[in-house]
Amino acid sequence: MKIEALLNTYFSLKNCTITPLEGYASINYKVLSTEGNFVLKIYANTPGVIREILAEDEVLLSLQTLAPYNIPKRISTKDGSAYATTKDHLCRLLTYLEGDFLGDVPHTPALLSSLGQFLGRLDKKLLLEEIDSFKAKELLWDLKHLQKNYPLRTYIPDVRDRNLVEYYFLQCNVHIQPDRYTLRQTLVHNDANDWNVLTDGKKVTGIIDFGDMCHTWLISEVAVALTYVMMDKEDPVKAAVQVLKAYHKELPLTIQECDCLYYLIAARLCISVCNSAHSKHQKPDSAYITISEKGAWKLLYTLITINPIRARNSFRSACSHPTSFAQNEKVLRENRTKHFGKNLSLTYSDPIHMTGAAFQYMFDAHGNTFLDAYNNIMIAGHCHPLVVKAGQYAMSQLNTNTRYLYDQLEQYSTALLKRFPPALNKVIFVNSGSEASDLAIKMAKQHTKKKKVMVLEHGYHGHTNTGTQISAYKYQSTKGIGKPMDTLETPLPKVYGSNLEDDGAAGEEFARKANEQIEENYGEIAAFIAEPIVGCGGQVPLAQGYLGAVYPKIREQGGLCISDEVQVGFGRLGDAFWGYELYDVIPDIVIIGKPMGNGHPIGAVVTTEEVMNSFEQGPEFFSSFGGNPVSCAIGLSVLQVLETEELMNHAKTTGTYLKHALGLLQKLHPVIGDVRGHGLFLGVELNTSEGKPHTKLASILKNSLRDNHILVSTDGPYENVIKIKPPLTFNRENCDELVSKMDTILSENTDYL
Repeated sequence: MKIEALLNTYFSLKNCTITPLEGYASINYKVLSTEGNFVLKIYANTPGVIREILAEDEVLLSLQTLAPYNIPKRISTKDGSAYATTKDHLCRLLTYLEGDFLGDVPHTPALLSSLGQFLGRLDKKLLLEEIDSFKAKELLWDLKHLQKNYPLRTYIPDVRDRNLVEYYFLQCNVHIQPDRYTLRQTLVHNDANDWNVLTDGKKVTGIIDFGDMCHTWLISEVAVALTYVMMDKEDPVKAAVQVLKAYHKELPLTIQECDCLYYLIAARLCISVCNSAHSKHQKPDSAYITISEKGAWKLLYTLITINPIRARNSFRSACSHPTSFAQNEKVLRENRTKHFGKNLSLTYSDPIHMTGAAFQYMFDAHGNTFLDAYNNIMIAGHCHPLVVKAGQYAMSQLNTNTRYLYDQLEQYSTALLKRFPPALNKVIFVNSGSEASDLAIKMAKQHTKKKKVMVLEHGYHGHTNTGTQISAYKYQSTKGIGKPMDTLETPLPKVYGSNLEDDGAAGEEFARKANEQIEENYGEIAAFIAEPIVGCGGQVPLAQGYLGAVYPKIREQGGLCISDEVQVGFGRLGDAFWGYELYDVIPDIVIIGKPMGNGHPIGAVVTTEEVMNSFEQGPEFFSSFGGNPVSCAIGLSVLQVLETEELMNHAKTTGTYLKHALGLLQKLHPVIGDVRGHGLFLGVELNTSEGKPHTKLASILKNSLRDNHILVSTDGPYENVIKIKPPLTFNRENCDELVSKMDTILSENTDYL
């Protein structure tokens, strides 16, 4: 039956102007007639739909007393029925409400307060409604049933977008699910978005579309409304507070409800983008379904930069509840002094009390958000949801040791060794880079029957006894043990400051000096160990051609070549997955650690079959925790994230962008002597006008960046190198923020130039 005939037959409406309206649960039309303006809604004719619209009619009738607000009113058919029935459909007529949508008018403080007041009054009225059919209703858009939307995340095409959604699903499981049975429940409208709330431009006048009404948590009503209010705001939390204050005056919220809001807002955004992605497959041309998608993604990416503590305390304050803070830093520092040695150092002159993190952001106890340009261990990003879930699942199933057979060890070792050339086909798992360094030296000495180890000036290879003995950074420090007899230290092949070019000339000269030392100790050197970029030396790449000249000489006299990839491995350098690949060499042993588990303690030694055969001739090797199922599951998930998110390529493109920006900064500030490194492992060396290390300015820059909520650190023998090695989720906007703040700080500290 045509729409005109349907309106005439069942509602006695003639000569109507009919305009299609968008919708997802019904087919909707705006109807203009001499009898008035209406909305015609056409549904599938099922018993479930009939129950829902009859229950909705009951609520709409009750809300007609909610003066001075306008609520749609059902128009009965000619015979007095609530709906008309055709062969396959049922039809329903509602009054059409006039007004400007909330999305079409400026969100003034008065208007936002009006929204909060209206919703509070609406929910006070709905608290009195007890309708069983709504209690039985399970809706995708009900925050209580967030997890019903989880399968839809697979329709999100961009992997980084998808992982952001994964993160919030995970966080809601942690922060909301424990409260699911204790939060107040009632009937709520559940969809007070920009295109359902009506205004006169200054205040809210009514609301339409009760199709998502459900019996759920009371706080869901507020969370849904705040989600849309916060979109496209310079300060989303401030806008939310204006609504929340007014709502609380009408219908007081509990502390528990306030504390859930941040994650429930994120949950609503996740539901929105998941359903939008899914709907694009079903109705690719529907503007209505995806109308809020752009704003939802923008807010979701903004939300990740907002410290949950800041949001929680802002929401509590808006509702006149006491704010909460973590333990006093003074107590923490006193306990630290009481329980630990003084050589367990803190970063920054004003240490930070961290409470949480997400991807490239860290959150402190005072509600501040820090951009992390420093913590290279979290290579996939802080609390990456896929890594966290891999660990959670594995821990819930099995954790044992390598004296048993289990799938995870085979899966991880196979995936890891695929990243190496065929000759490097054996692996031993341990618990840290330090342990891996210690084991690598042990294996080298056993294989070669030699004692001496050649190391680079300013190198660092771990905190164990052996690690300290081969780390110039440690044994040459003020409180160090001094260079051991069996350690040969060769000059750091640093191009900057050498007056040589990195076209092979510098590498040749430094290799000549190293090879002279090798000749002096010919036949006595068990191993030569070096980082591809020397971190503690000041983020120093090795001169081109250096390793290619030194490796053969070490091997010629019977030694092994060890590449310490603990800091730079796993694609951080952008141009290569492993640092040694930058120099066209293949080591005999590779040490890996730090980022292997994205914060979970894992290390490994990868070597050749020949070296492993020698090691097998000694006593049994066993590590209680090395290669355990949980660690292997986490390590495998990190490899999968690196691959699926193409983070090595991201490190290359973002690192190139950042290095170029730092180069432009160098032209503005001559105190920057050198910008060096690869990918997202960069160093910025600061020197005085006389060319001396500018340690003081480096410290000022590091601590001032900290005060501006950006994390970097210093390194090098004089602590005059700013080291930048962020999680690989670091993006161009983050680069711009970092460089801009560095520019400002350097410009404000010209007295030190």
